[in-house]
Amino acid sequence: MRQGVKLCVDKAEWRRFQNLDMEPCYEAEEAIERSSVVIDCTPVGNANKEKCYDRYANNGCGFIAQGSEFGFGKMYAYGINDAALDRETDKFIQVVSCNTHNLAALIDTIALGPEKENNLQEGRFVCMRRANDLSEDSQFLPAPEVGKHDDNHFGTHQGRDAHYLFKTLGLDLNIFSSALKLNTQYMHTIHFDMILRRPTTLNDVIHRLKANSKIALTNKKSSAAVFSFGRDHGLFGRILNQTVVVNQSLALRGDREVVGMCFTPQDGNSLLSSIAAALWFLDPDSYEKKIAALGSCFFSEI
Repeated sequence: MRQGVKLCVDKAEWRRFQNLDMEPCYEAEEAIERSSVVIDCTPVGNANKEKCYDRYANNGCGFIAQGSEFGFGKMYAYGINDAALDRETDKFIQVVSCNTHNLAALIDTIALGPEKENNLQEGRFVCMRRANDLSEDSQFLPAPEVGKHDDNHFGTHQGRDAHYLFKTLGLDLNIFSSALKLNTQYMHTIHFDMILRRPTTLNDVIHRLKANSKIALTNKKSSAAVFSFGRDHGLFGRILNQTVVVNQSLALRGDREVVGMCFTPQDGNSLLSSIAAALWFLDPDSYEKKIAALGSCFFSEI
């Protein structure tokens, strides 16, 4: 007991507590061997896979890595490529990054639709990332810092990962992304420019966005205001929507080019997909019914 803290407990209750069979602590590999699903939240998921996970893949255990662990397993974003999951072959799943979720949700909703028909001629995205998280003291930036296009075909990993996410559905989409860091801790911001194959109207675009329960619309122009809303009303302060689209930013150039800006709700979308993937590993036939319990946590408007 820490000094200065006094704990008062009923004696009978304390005896019952002392007689409880407490769960033992396990070393990492023993814990993995006993597990049904492992969610790796570290930045070294691929190294852990090579070092350890591969040995347990045939024991019925499922493995999930989050973020930019390219090559870990089948890329996944809840509600976008669930049809591509195969319980017989998919032992490893890569839940894509929060910004890749955002890109994918915009493409899926505006350009593809429920039928997953490729109506995207080209998609260009600029990911303006927060420099660091609220919990981090390091990596602060005094000014915006542009990133490198380290992939000649896709630009940055966000565009590459979105491309391969849709490739699991047999789609070959023309996506290019750029990235920079802003001196903020609140939320990522994305500018999107999508040229469609067929004409559309702004009303149709807005209707599609509103019809997707995982997309929120907002009249708030500040990421600080959106972040504050999530802190006050979200699940444990988090917004689980895939993206938050700013109404005033939406525009239609001609009749086929959709332009706008949106906010990425921290990592809430990746956490949602991690929960969905874990439930899918446990029971592929009922995971959607179980994840529906979080439906009330999605916002249609912020």
